[in-house]
Amino acid sequence: MIVAVGSKNPAKVQAVEAVVETLNWQVDGIKVPSHVSAQPFSDAETRKGAVNRAKACVDSGFEIGIGLEGGVVDTTDGLFLCNWGALVTNEQNTYVASGAKILLPKEISEPVRSGIELGDVMAEYTNKKDVRTQEGAIGVFTDGWITRGDMFAHIVRLLVGQYQYYQK
Repeated sequence: MIVAVGSKNPAKVQAVEAVVETLNWQVDGIKVPSHVSAQPFSDAETRKGAVNRAKACVDSGFEIGIGLEGGVVDTTDGLFLCNWGALVTNEQNTYVASGAKILLPKEISEPVRSGIELGDVMAEYTNKKDVRTQEGAIGVFTDGWITRGDMFAHIVRLLVGQYQYYQK
C-alpha cells in the first residue's frame, strides 16, 4: 500500500516512514495545502489543517492520506505548542490524534502572538535556518529529549493504531 503524507517536510515524512515500515507501507510525501493559517493558532485550526492535508492526499488518488500539523494554543498560562494528525482513507474514514503540549518561553510567544511564524522565530532564536524540518521547537525546549519527528511519530502511532483497530 502507498500512503501519502501531506507534506514534503522531512520531519513529517520520516516520522510516518519510521512508524509504518513494519507494515510494509510505502510512503510518499506530497505537497498539499492545509487551508489554514501559516501559523495555526488553536487546537481546532491545527486539527483542521491536519485533516485537510490528509483529505487532499486521498483526493490525489492515494488509499490513505496522513496529515500532520503543528500550531500553538494561547491559554491563560501562556502560549503552548500543539500538534495534530489525521489519517483519512479513500472510504473517507477519518481518524485524528493530538500530541504533546509544552509551554513556550515568553521570548518566543511574544513574537508569535505579534504574527511571526513559530518556525521563523525559532530560526532566529537558535540561529539555525532549518529548525522546523529538524528538531523543531519541541526539540529545542526539551534539550533534544523529544524532537519534532518523535512527536509526529507518536501521533502517527495513534493514528495507525486507530485505523487498525477499526479494520477488524
